[in-house]
Amino acid sequence: MSNWVASLPALLEGIQLTLEIFILTLVLSLPLGVLVALFRIAPWRIIRLATGGFIWLMRGTPLLLQLLFVYYFLPTIGLKFNDFSSAIITFVLNYAAYFAEIFRGGIQSIDKGQYEAAKTLGMDYLQTMRRIILPQMVRRVLPPVSNETITLVKDTSLIYILAMNDLLRVTRTMVQREFDLTPFLIAGGFYLLFTLLLTWLFDYLEDRYRVYDR
Repeated sequence: MSNWVASLPALLEGIQLTLEIFILTLVLSLPLGVLVALFRIAPWRIIRLATGGFIWLMRGTPLLLQLLFVYYFLPTIGLKFNDFSSAIITFVLNYAAYFAEIFRGGIQSIDKGQYEAAKTLGMDYLQTMRRIILPQMVRRVLPPVSNETITLVKDTSLIYILAMNDLLRVTRTMVQREFDLTPFLIAGGFYLLFTLLLTWLFDYLEDRYRVYDR
Protein backbone atom coordinates (compact mmCIF):
# COMPACT_ATOMS: atom_id res chain seq x y z
CA MET A 1 0.00 0.00 0.00
CA SER A 2 2.85 2.40 0.81
CA ASN A 3 4.17 1.98 -2.73
CA TRP A 4 0.83 3.10 -4.13
CA VAL A 5 0.61 6.08 -1.81
CA ALA A 6 4.13 7.12 -2.77
CA SER A 7 3.32 6.74 -6.49
CA LEU A 8 0.01 8.61 -6.35
CA PRO A 9 1.50 12.06 -7.09
CA ALA A 10 3.25 10.66 -10.17
CA LEU A 11 0.00 9.09 -11.39
CA LEU A 12 -1.90 12.33 -10.89
CA GLU A 13 0.85 14.24 -12.72
CA GLY A 14 0.59 11.81 -15.62
CA ILE A 15 -3.19 12.19 -15.77
CA GLN A 16 -2.84 15.98 -15.65
CA LEU A 17 -0.36 16.03 -18.54
CA THR A 18 -2.58 13.72 -20.61
CA LEU A 19 -5.58 16.00 -20.02
CA GLU A 20 -3.56 19.11 -20.88
CA ILE A 21 -2.47 17.65 -24.21
CA PHE A 22 -6.02 16.53 -24.96
CA ILE A 23 -7.74 19.83 -24.05
CA LEU A 24 -5.23 22.11 -25.76
CA THR A 25 -5.26 20.00 -28.91
CA LEU A 26 -9.05 20.04 -29.08
CA VAL A 27 -9.39 23.76 -28.30
CA LEU A 28 -6.84 24.74 -30.97
CA SER A 29 -7.46 22.14 -33.68
CA LEU A 30 -11.24 22.57 -33.97
CA PRO A 31 -11.20 26.25 -35.05
CA LEU A 32 -8.09 25.64 -37.15
CA GLY A 33 -9.90 22.74 -38.80
CA VAL A 34 -12.82 25.02 -39.69
CA LEU A 35 -10.41 27.55 -41.20
CA VAL A 36 -8.59 24.88 -43.21
CA ALA A 37 -11.92 23.50 -44.43
CA LEU A 38 -12.94 26.95 -45.68
CA PHE A 39 -9.59 27.31 -47.45
CA ARG A 40 -10.10 23.85 -48.95
CA ILE A 41 -13.27 24.99 -50.72
CA ALA A 42 -12.10 28.54 -51.46
CA PRO A 43 -12.54 29.84 -55.01
CA TRP A 44 -8.77 30.37 -55.37
CA ARG A 45 -7.01 27.39 -56.90
CA ILE A 46 -3.60 28.04 -55.32
CA ILE A 47 -5.15 28.10 -51.83
CA ARG A 48 -7.11 24.91 -52.49
CA LEU A 49 -3.97 23.15 -53.72
CA ALA A 50 -1.86 24.31 -50.77
CA THR A 51 -4.53 23.30 -48.28
CA GLY A 52 -5.01 19.96 -50.00
CA GLY A 53 -1.27 19.32 -49.82
CA PHE A 54 -1.24 20.08 -46.09
CA ILE A 55 -4.15 17.71 -45.44
CA TRP A 56 -2.55 14.99 -47.59
CA LEU A 57 0.74 15.32 -45.68
CA MET A 58 -0.84 15.25 -42.22
CA ARG A 59 -3.19 12.36 -42.98
CA GLY A 60 -0.68 10.41 -45.04
CA THR A 61 2.08 10.12 -42.44
CA PRO A 62 1.92 8.55 -38.95
CA LEU A 63 1.39 10.88 -36.02
CA LEU A 64 4.36 9.27 -34.29
CA LEU A 65 6.61 10.16 -37.22
CA GLN A 66 5.31 13.73 -37.16
CA LEU A 67 6.18 14.00 -33.46
CA LEU A 68 9.72 12.83 -34.15
CA PHE A 69 10.04 15.23 -37.08
CA VAL A 70 8.99 18.29 -35.06
CA TYR A 71 11.07 17.38 -32.01
CA TYR A 72 14.27 16.10 -33.66
CA PHE A 73 14.44 17.44 -37.22
CA LEU A 74 13.15 21.01 -36.94
CA PRO A 75 15.90 22.00 -34.46
CA THR A 76 18.47 21.14 -37.17
CA ILE A 77 17.08 24.01 -39.27
CA GLY A 78 16.83 26.45 -36.38
CA LEU A 79 13.29 25.72 -35.15
CA LYS A 80 13.68 24.37 -31.64
CA PHE A 81 10.74 23.56 -29.37
CA ASN A 82 10.59 21.92 -25.97
CA ASP A 83 8.84 18.57 -25.59
CA PHE A 84 5.46 20.01 -24.57
CA SER A 85 5.38 22.57 -27.39
CA SER A 86 6.46 19.93 -29.91
CA ALA A 87 3.61 17.68 -28.82
CA ILE A 88 1.01 20.46 -28.99
CA ILE A 89 2.15 21.71 -32.41
CA THR A 90 2.14 18.21 -33.87
CA PHE A 91 -1.20 17.16 -32.41
CA VAL A 92 -2.92 20.41 -33.39
CA LEU A 93 -1.71 20.29 -37.01
CA ASN A 94 -2.52 16.59 -37.34
CA TYR A 95 -6.02 16.80 -35.90
CA ALA A 96 -6.79 20.07 -37.69
CA ALA A 97 -6.24 18.20 -40.97
CA TYR A 98 -8.64 15.42 -39.98
CA PHE A 99 -11.24 17.84 -38.63
CA ALA A 100 -10.92 19.95 -41.79
CA GLU A 101 -11.98 17.06 -44.00
CA ILE A 102 -14.91 16.33 -41.69
CA PHE A 103 -15.98 19.98 -41.74
CA ARG A 104 -15.51 20.23 -45.51
CA GLY A 105 -17.82 17.28 -46.01
CA GLY A 106 -20.36 18.84 -43.67
CA ILE A 107 -20.24 22.21 -45.44
CA GLN A 108 -20.56 20.69 -48.90
CA SER A 109 -23.53 18.59 -47.78
CA ILE A 110 -25.60 21.76 -47.32
CA ASP A 111 -27.98 22.37 -50.21
CA LYS A 112 -26.67 24.95 -52.70
CA GLY A 113 -30.05 26.65 -52.70
CA GLN A 114 -29.34 27.99 -49.22
CA TYR A 115 -26.36 29.92 -50.54
CA GLU A 116 -28.54 31.46 -53.22
CA ALA A 117 -31.28 32.28 -50.71
CA ALA A 118 -28.76 34.00 -48.45
CA LYS A 119 -27.43 35.98 -51.39
CA THR A 120 -30.91 37.23 -52.26
CA LEU A 121 -31.23 38.41 -48.64
CA GLY A 122 -28.12 40.54 -49.08
CA MET A 123 -25.74 38.39 -47.05
CA ASP A 124 -22.09 38.22 -48.03
CA TYR A 125 -20.00 35.03 -47.98
CA LEU A 126 -18.88 35.37 -44.35
CA GLN A 127 -22.39 36.16 -43.11
CA THR A 128 -23.77 33.18 -45.01
CA MET A 129 -21.20 30.87 -43.48
CA ARG A 130 -21.58 32.19 -39.94
CA ARG A 131 -25.38 32.44 -39.78
CA ILE A 132 -26.61 29.68 -42.07
CA ILE A 133 -24.04 27.12 -43.22
CA LEU A 134 -21.79 26.53 -40.19
CA PRO A 135 -24.63 26.04 -37.65
CA GLN A 136 -26.10 23.32 -39.88
CA MET A 137 -22.66 21.85 -40.49
CA VAL A 138 -22.09 21.44 -36.74
CA ARG A 139 -25.18 19.24 -36.41
CA ARG A 140 -24.10 17.01 -39.29
CA VAL A 141 -20.48 16.49 -38.25
CA LEU A 142 -21.01 15.65 -34.58
CA PRO A 143 -20.73 11.83 -35.04
CA PRO A 144 -17.39 11.89 -36.95
CA VAL A 145 -16.03 14.63 -34.66
CA SER A 146 -16.95 12.41 -31.72
CA ASN A 147 -14.96 9.53 -33.22
CA GLU A 148 -11.89 11.71 -33.79
CA THR A 149 -12.10 13.14 -30.28
CA ILE A 150 -12.13 9.67 -28.75
CA THR A 151 -9.19 8.70 -30.97
CA LEU A 152 -7.35 11.76 -29.64
CA VAL A 153 -7.71 10.46 -26.09
CA LYS A 154 -5.81 7.31 -27.04
CA ASP A 155 -3.30 9.11 -29.27
CA THR A 156 -2.09 11.23 -26.36
CA SER A 157 -0.19 8.14 -25.20
CA LEU A 158 2.20 8.64 -28.14
CA ILE A 159 3.95 11.50 -26.35
CA TYR A 160 5.92 8.88 -24.40
CA ILE A 161 8.34 8.96 -27.35
CA LEU A 162 9.35 12.49 -26.25
CA ALA A 163 10.08 11.21 -22.73
CA MET A 164 7.15 13.17 -21.31
CA ASN A 165 5.64 11.85 -18.11
CA ASP A 166 2.14 11.20 -19.37
CA LEU A 167 -0.06 8.58 -17.74
CA LEU A 168 1.14 5.67 -19.88
CA ARG A 169 4.83 6.42 -19.35
CA VAL A 170 4.35 6.84 -15.61
CA THR A 171 2.50 3.54 -15.28
CA ARG A 172 5.05 1.73 -17.44
CA THR A 173 7.82 3.00 -15.17
CA MET A 174 5.92 1.77 -12.13
CA VAL A 175 5.41 -1.66 -13.69
CA GLN A 176 9.09 -1.99 -14.53
CA ARG A 177 10.12 -0.87 -11.04
CA GLU A 178 7.64 -2.86 -8.97
CA PHE A 179 6.97 -5.86 -11.26
CA ASP A 180 3.24 -5.27 -10.80
CA LEU A 181 0.81 -4.95 -13.74
CA THR A 182 -1.81 -3.12 -11.69
CA PRO A 183 -0.72 0.34 -12.94
CA PHE A 184 -1.60 -0.72 -16.49
CA LEU A 185 -5.09 -1.61 -15.26
CA ILE A 186 -5.36 1.84 -13.68
CA ALA A 187 -4.28 3.51 -16.94
CA GLY A 188 -6.74 1.39 -18.90
CA GLY A 189 -9.51 2.30 -16.49
CA PHE A 190 -8.74 6.00 -16.88
CA TYR A 191 -8.87 5.84 -20.68
CA LEU A 192 -12.10 3.84 -20.61
CA LEU A 193 -13.72 6.23 -18.16
CA PHE A 194 -12.61 9.28 -20.14
CA THR A 195 -13.92 7.90 -23.43
CA LEU A 196 -17.19 6.94 -21.71
CA LEU A 197 -17.66 10.51 -20.50
CA LEU A 198 -16.94 11.86 -23.98
CA THR A 199 -19.38 9.38 -25.50
CA TRP A 200 -22.10 10.55 -23.11
CA LEU A 201 -21.30 14.19 -23.91
CA PHE A 202 -21.51 13.73 -27.67
CA ASP A 203 -24.66 11.62 -27.35
CA TYR A 204 -26.21 14.49 -25.40
CA LEU A 205 -25.15 17.03 -28.04
CA GLU A 206 -26.50 14.89 -30.86
CA ASP A 207 -29.85 14.47 -29.08
CA ARG A 208 -30.02 18.19 -28.38
CA TYR A 209 -29.33 19.20 -31.97
CA ARG A 210 -31.69 16.50 -33.25
CA VAL A 211 -34.53 18.34 -31.47
CA TYR A 212 -33.87 21.42 -33.62
CA ASP A 213 -34.09 19.31 -36.79
CA ARG A 214 -37.64 18.17 -36.05
